[in-house]
Amino acid sequence: MADLRLLLLLSTFSLLLSAALALSEARQCRLRRLDAVQPRRSFRSEGGSTELWDERSEQFQCAGVGAMRNVLKPKALSLPNYQPYPRLIYIEKGQAVISVALPGCAETFHDLPAGSESRRGDRDSHQKVHRIRRGDVVAIPAGAVHFCYNDGDEELVAVSVNDLSHRSNQLDQNFRAFYLAGGVPAAGKQEEENFRNIFRAFDAELLAEAFNVRPEIIEKMQAEEQAERGLSIIPKEPLKFVFPDEEARRNSNGLEETFCSMTIRAALDNRRDADISSRQAGKLNVVDRNKLAILNYIDMSAEKGNLFPNALLSPGWNMHGHGVVYVTGGAAQVEVADNNGKILMSDMVKEGDMFVVPQNFMSAARAGDDGFEWVSFKTSGWPMRNEAAGYTSVMRAMPVDVLTNAYKMSPEEARSLKMNSGGQTVLMSPRRQRRD
Repeated sequence: MADLRLLLLLSTFSLLLSAALALSEARQCRLRRLDAVQPRRSFRSEGGSTELWDERSEQFQCAGVGAMRNVLKPKALSLPNYQPYPRLIYIEKGQAVISVALPGCAETFHDLPAGSESRRGDRDSHQKVHRIRRGDVVAIPAGAVHFCYNDGDEELVAVSVNDLSHRSNQLDQNFRAFYLAGGVPAAGKQEEENFRNIFRAFDAELLAEAFNVRPEIIEKMQAEEQAERGLSIIPKEPLKFVFPDEEARRNSNGLEETFCSMTIRAALDNRRDADISSRQAGKLNVVDRNKLAILNYIDMSAEKGNLFPNALLSPGWNMHGHGVVYVTGGAAQVEVADNNGKILMSDMVKEGDMFVVPQNFMSAARAGDDGFEWVSFKTSGWPMRNEAAGYTSVMRAMPVDVLTNAYKMSPEEARSLKMNSGGQTVLMSPRRQRRD
């Protein structure tokens, strides 16, 4: 009998805990307002800077994401690190080399200096590196160590969104990264403690034995001055890597890819691959799990949009996942409404702003006089947008009689509501340019 009571008590406790967790999660998206925001804090490093948006704000809590913008100076190296959740990166400016060390994969690229024959100590081997350029989107799986080297002559600017609520993250939803070198000097702030060299706390003898190296080498790995260099450094000499045959990689297809040889980047700015193209309104390009196979693993995607001056992004909603929008150019009047019909956002957004459009919240935008460009990071690898207006919209799909009775309007009015957008969908030209 006592065992039965204990079992009932544990079951009740489990149900209450589940309900409390569900309530806590539900409260995260009870938004009062959505705002277009700039990064809240920044860190300076030897090789550049790191800016962080506030992941504790209501909208980022709702989406379960953390966002950052990294600037890497020419010939600078972003130090190796990993994070417990997937990351999607948009290259806003510049070009660089990035490497993602996938666990269990072989060192597939080798370098043997001329005249050294096969002496083991003279050669280098590593997993493959990837060339990334302005307009690329790059996927980083959870727990995968990566570094980036800017071998170009201009700054590299990379905007990243991290899916803190992804199933791979079994920790809390605090933004953190595990650095194998460098770090930010601690100044008593919680966020700064999330960017420290993880080797510094280990017993030096244990590490020396594990790596089978002299203790002096471990001392260099653990040196306190490592943190003074920050999260990126300027190497003494330009770095060299063994590159794959890029042309061969371009001609490969997804069926040939295994996990270890999987492509991690796609050209998001390639207008020839645009999914929607309108001569009057603009272009929209989506990179999802069908275009980039690695997105099947991290369950994220991205879109790049370009609206011509005064053109419209028609009212609609993301059916799968949240959208984290980063403005890359121009300006737009953006409106977002919740399920209560309350406007949570009605603001003019500009370059450098970021805001969240929660799943199923209806949004619309009108470009300013200089047009509007944006990148939207989605927390789903299979993004689908349902349109309220236009050729592929829900209004077009419904019978006239339904619209007539739903809105208490005449059949003529219902027919115009349904048909007047013509063949336009998603991206819509300014009204004064239409021939209705």
